[in-house]
Amino acid sequence: MAEAKYTAEKILWLRPWAPNLFSFRLSRPREFSFVPGQFARLGVRKPDPANPKNPAGEKIVWRAYSIASARDADFLEFYSIVIPEGEFTSELALLGVGGTVYVERINYGFFTADRFVGGKDLWMMSTGTGLAPFLSMLWEADLWAAYENLIVVHSVRYPNELAYADEIAAYRDEPRLRAFGRKLRYVPIVTRAPAAGALSARIPALIENGALEAYVGLALDPERARVMVCGNPDMIAAARKVLAARGFSTSRRGKPGQLAVENYW
Repeated sequence: MAEAKYTAEKILWLRPWAPNLFSFRLSRPREFSFVPGQFARLGVRKPDPANPKNPAGEKIVWRAYSIASARDADFLEFYSIVIPEGEFTSELALLGVGGTVYVERINYGFFTADRFVGGKDLWMMSTGTGLAPFLSMLWEADLWAAYENLIVVHSVRYPNELAYADEIAAYRDEPRLRAFGRKLRYVPIVTRAPAAGALSARIPALIENGALEAYVGLALDPERARVMVCGNPDMIAAARKVLAARGFSTSRRGKPGQLAVENYW
């Protein structure tokens, strides 16, 4: 019965970004569908010698991962932090290309752009691997058509952790998005080392002191801005507080607001 809840997929591609960060692609179950911003539950099989009730001597460890690939891609892409001795990522690293990863058949989550009504500017703010859902959203031509500006804010500790910077720039040249390319603005933030062209403070501080708005050239005004924040829970709590002071309210089902958040652990 449990087998019907998931499919066995193959690792097609692995890309290291930094010693602690990597992306991977899986074959995509034919029937699997999702809305950009949602996440999938992935599983890896690993030894379970300590459990005498498990005659096979193995268990499946499950983790939730936001989907980074396009809604219509023929693969599923994910962006992950490496957790030393972690039950999931350590096994994934051992598997390599061709290894088997299990994918639950259903999608999860409500961190999607369709929860907003109106607005002119969509701000997508993230720390670390919290960038993943925005990468999927940026493949949506309807999203580019709906807003006058799309602002991707990505905060990391060190310059080599600015994963996907080139890929974000390349969205402007995608055939289906080329007409909207001028709308995209990318804001790199590096907090623990100097980085040319990047801001250097944490996202909540940059909102509070106005430096983020000055860098982009747009105001964070709840009349025109819609803000999505994904990543470190401490950053989200602080950003939420700063934005609430400016009049932003969390968007909920049946009560659209100007702010949506997603904790990444």
